[in-house]
Amino acid sequence: MIKLQDVSYVRLGTADLDGATKFATDYLGLEVAYRSKDSVYLKSDQREHTLCYFEGSPTDQTAAFEVAEREELDMAAAELEKLGHHVRLGTAKEAELRRVKSFIAFKDPTGNSIELVWRPAMSSRRYHGERDAGITGFSHIGLCTTDAARDEVFWTKVCNARVSDRIGDAALLRIDEVHHTIALFPTNRAGIQHINHQVESGDDVMRSFNFLSERQVPMVFGPGRHPTSSARFLYFEGPDNMVFEYSSGVREIADELMYRERQLPFDPKGFCEWGAKPQIKEFRN
Repeated sequence: MIKLQDVSYVRLGTADLDGATKFATDYLGLEVAYRSKDSVYLKSDQREHTLCYFEGSPTDQTAAFEVAEREELDMAAAELEKLGHHVRLGTAKEAELRRVKSFIAFKDPTGNSIELVWRPAMSSRRYHGERDAGITGFSHIGLCTTDAARDEVFWTKVCNARVSDRIGDAALLRIDEVHHTIALFPTNRAGIQHINHQVESGDDVMRSFNFLSERQVPMVFGPGRHPTSSARFLYFEGPDNMVFEYSSGVREIADELMYRERQLPFDPKGFCEWGAKPQIKEFRN
């Protein structure tokens, strides 16, 4: 079994690197950590980076997860190849740019680009966003799935994720005590469905709602409160129609033995207990 420790970073291609960087810093509230010839690496917490924009197709999207030991990369590669997944070992140069010691790359059953990384670097300098969005860290991602049942098996049987709750067939998966680090949303494409950053409080959610609304950033869901994770949330669109989320107050599941996953309806009530209605394709029937 592939033991995922944490989500590490996401990589997003864009045809407008300067515009994407401006959104990430001035609106989203991230900080430029470093740059390369065709990429900008941004940080949102103690890690060297958690988001990378690079010159390329907006459909070129990758999510990375940390494993604890170097040997686990080899074991994961062997397991994945046995299951028919093509696995590529990242080059030393690629690993250096990602600030990791080593990584492998593959695609999950839907075709989502995934990297498993070993020893992602921590920063000696604390995160200080370009604006005060109240961000406390990069927390979770939504992934597209073209077959929710198949992909749930991959993430829970081949990897160590566990189902916390389901909204319809959309499984919210945890790899530690946090309610979910991966969410699988049925759709007709591969790619990252949304990117979440945690913020300090519900006040930060509302402050960003006003800040972003005044700047005509498209609001696509919320403010609201998830009945699954209990988090107060706000979803909005960034460059290339990527959906970003701020949330605060996500529940933790400390008692694995006593916890039982719950089934919620795939309608607005399953996503928000305050009555907000999503304008996000993957959240609507």
